[in-house]
Amino acid sequence: MSSNPHPNTHSDLDLKPADTEQPFVAHLVELRSRLIKSLLAVAAVALVLAVYPGPAALYDLMAAPLVAHLPKGSRLIATSVLSPFMVPIKVWLVTALMLASPAVLYQVWAFVAPGLYRHERNLVLPLVVSSTLLFFVGVAFCYFFVFGRVFAFIQGFAPASITASPDIEAYLGFVLSMFLAFGMAFEVPVVVVLLVRMGVIGIQRLKEWRGYFVVAAFVVAAIVTPPDVVSQLALAIPMCLLYELGIWAAQWLTRHDKACDAPG
Repeated sequence: MSSNPHPNTHSDLDLKPADTEQPFVAHLVELRSRLIKSLLAVAAVALVLAVYPGPAALYDLMAAPLVAHLPKGSRLIATSVLSPFMVPIKVWLVTALMLASPAVLYQVWAFVAPGLYRHERNLVLPLVVSSTLLFFVGVAFCYFFVFGRVFAFIQGFAPASITASPDIEAYLGFVLSMFLAFGMAFEVPVVVVLLVRMGVIGIQRLKEWRGYFVVAAFVVAAIVTPPDVVSQLALAIPMCLLYELGIWAAQWLTRHDKACDAPG
């Protein structure tokens, strides 16, 4: 005979596993929701780009800086049977992902923000926004400023007996690698501020290492850019300027924190 006066109810001990599993399940549900919203954002941008201007026009836009400096009558070529179809599709998808990245990063931020302390939220959100903007600025700087000068230098250096007809897939790889290099290089201020805010390195030490960073910037530029002086200078000089900007931003934030912590 049971001693439990309420046989249809559960004890507190029986409820503990459900209580511990519920937050984990809730996090999984929210993660799924955030992933779906991110995918919908990318899909929406991709749909708009598919209608206008279209994958082919996007590739023409990406190839414009090179085509403008090719000899008269020269065009890009496709050495693979599928390249005329696959390369514009890749450009279309990469463009959609880049344009939708603010929405995707917002979903990431909305997912992790509840688990952060207030001072962490105050740090992470500006870093996410600034890093996204700086990456786009780096890509735009590469497209509008660097490409024209690099291609003009290369075509001016090429012998007259050579007719340039670059492969479209090779050009896509070159463009994406350059976009990534300049986009990441423009993140230097964010990295500097983050290192200072986390207490990894002090501002005075950053100033003392200024000369070493200049050397490192030119070494990185020599590795990740084509072997021409124009593109190397176009990457190394902004990196050095952005390093100074990062030091200035870290100093300003440090003074701001001290002013906020000061009594009265």
